[in-house]
Amino acid sequence: MVRADAAGPVRISPWAPEDFWLLRRKNTPEMTRFLGGPESEEKLVGRQQRYEALSAREPSAGRMFRVDLRESGEGVGSVGFWERDWQGEPVYEAGWGVLPEYQGRGLAVAALTELLSYARTHGDRATVHAFPGTDHPASNAVCRRAGFSCLGEVDFMYPPGVPHPSFDWHYRLR
Repeated sequence: MVRADAAGPVRISPWAPEDFWLLRRKNTPEMTRFLGGPESEEKLVGRQQRYEALSAREPSAGRMFRVDLRESGEGVGSVGFWERDWQGEPVYEAGWGVLPEYQGRGLAVAALTELLSYARTHGDRATVHAFPGTDHPASNAVCRRAGFSCLGEVDFMYPPGVPHPSFDWHYRLR
């Protein structure tokens, strides 16, 4: 498991109105291949509004964060967690994305580790789950390297209403 510390390669900052450019940068066929494909401008605007609203709620409800390189401050992706019920249990779900030119450097693992530290401090749920597709080896590796345990394969609905074979990764906060 990767440990978060002040000298890590990334820092996370709550999602803000000026971060919309990052949603646009991530809305490419390459970045959305495992998420149902690019979204329309209208859906992107809605996503921006949801991210801002989530980050304006109490910290235990979850947060979306912009991921920046610590040294340069350059925005490289996003990471977040939100409340959901999974198999009758109140849990958090986590998601992330790092721009293609920054992938393969361990930045997603570092961002997810920072997120888990935040959730451990501010959250009120015991576990975080992530559901990368069985066909997405990079995101499954991020879960493994961040200290999640794989609970097996599930049909996860994403986009909503579309079952997608996924792995259920679990991380115990407490």
